[in-house]
Parts: sequence; C-alpha cells; structure tokens
Amino acid sequence: MTKAELIEKMAKDAKVTKAAADKAIDSFVDNVKKALKKGEKVTLIGFGTFSVTQRKARKGRNPQTGKEIKIAARKAPKFKAGSDLKKAVK
Repeated sequence: MTKAELIEKMAKDAKVTKAAADKAIDSFVDNVKKALKKGEKVTLIGFGTFSVTQRKARKGRNPQTGKEIKIAARKAPKFKAGSDLKKAVK
C-alpha cells in the first residue's frame, strides 16, 4: 500500500478530506521522527512500539573486493509489533 492509497482509505473511513488525512499522516510521521531523535519511545498499545537501538561498531567485508572494512557505531530505528497487530497478521 502506498501513502496515497493509505490517505484515500483514511479519508473515507474517517469521513474527512484527503488533504486532512494527508496532514494527519504527515503529522504522525513527523512527531514519531522527533520523538525518536530525542531518544524517546512511541508506543501505540495494540499496534506496536517505535524505538531507537544502538548498534555497536563492527568489522565487515566489502563484497566486491573481500577487503575488511570498519563499520561505525550508529543508532537505528526499531519497530516491535504489538499483540493486536500480531494477531491480525496471523
């Protein structure tokens, strides 16, 4: 499903304009990004939790040359599905 398809379905279900649904999605995404940037968790009970995890520095290999390279430590976004979402997907 694309963002446009999601906007269309949300607008229909909530009986709002597509522009309002688009603003709602953009606001949700922006606020999740801001919270994760601050190191906070975003929990939607039943749906899931967005969080940030710290990845350690490690050694890897360049697949083209086979040469060993250093991969720097970094933060990465993480999503853990909630129980209701897991049940819906089964």
